[in-house]
Amino acid sequence: MEISKLIDTARVIRQDIIREIYSANSGHPGGSLSAADIVTALYFEVMDIDPEDPNKPGRDRFVLSKGHAAPALYAALAERGYFPREELLTLRRTGSRLQGHPSMNRLPGLDMSTGSLGQGISVAVGMAIASKMDGKGRVYALLGDGELQEGLVWEAAMAAAHYGLDDLCAVVDHNGLQIDGKNDDVMKVMPIDEKFRAFGWNVICIDGHDMAQIVDAFAAAKECKGKPTVIVAETHKGQGVSFMTDNAGWHGKAPNEEQARLAMEELGGVL
Repeated sequence: MEISKLIDTARVIRQDIIREIYSANSGHPGGSLSAADIVTALYFEVMDIDPEDPNKPGRDRFVLSKGHAAPALYAALAERGYFPREELLTLRRTGSRLQGHPSMNRLPGLDMSTGSLGQGISVAVGMAIASKMDGKGRVYALLGDGELQEGLVWEAAMAAAHYGLDDLCAVVDHNGLQIDGKNDDVMKVMPIDEKFRAFGWNVICIDGHDMAQIVDAFAAAKECKGKPTVIVAETHKGQGVSFMTDNAGWHGKAPNEEQARLAMEELGGVL
């Protein structure tokens, strides 16, 4: 897909994120919006997947380690054709397939149930070991930067390098904020790039809202042999909505009607 079309698709994904969370009156807009460009690139350009055959053997797999950003993933899956877009408005409702965190037993296209931070990348390492043995498919994992405060992440990083998992590509959504405020105030995670290099990873640093850089980074990751790749994507929490941007207060808060309409106006859509 052309870069311009990917950018347009990411804008639609952001519109759907707002619609989902407003409809549910619950959810995590900040981290969903910051991850929208990355998720768009994966689902519409990078990954070998088939909505007509969600369980196709040898497919690429995606693990949303920062599971609270599920609205971004659901929007991408719906736009890609895994389920009707109208279903997005059932987010977090009783009986809905769109739970607050992804549930692989409820919805097609999900390869892992996530939400307990730190665990997603460990599962992705296991998937990558299996894929490497089979010689089929790549594995992608999206982590939050606050998630790097979990020791489990670094155990997984160590294992991925030890086993030479060049079929694994992790992305760190580095927006600098978490539910309690700035990462630096809660528990410093910098320097992210140097830490992953020390653990034996190939490291690519990009602007996580520059679609061309995102696509090029995934292509470079695929070419790297003998070690896993991490893409450290510099992003803004709440990207695309002015009053949510770089505001930790929008980590897990739903907009009211006035705020939702303003957000949709800025994103070029209607509520």
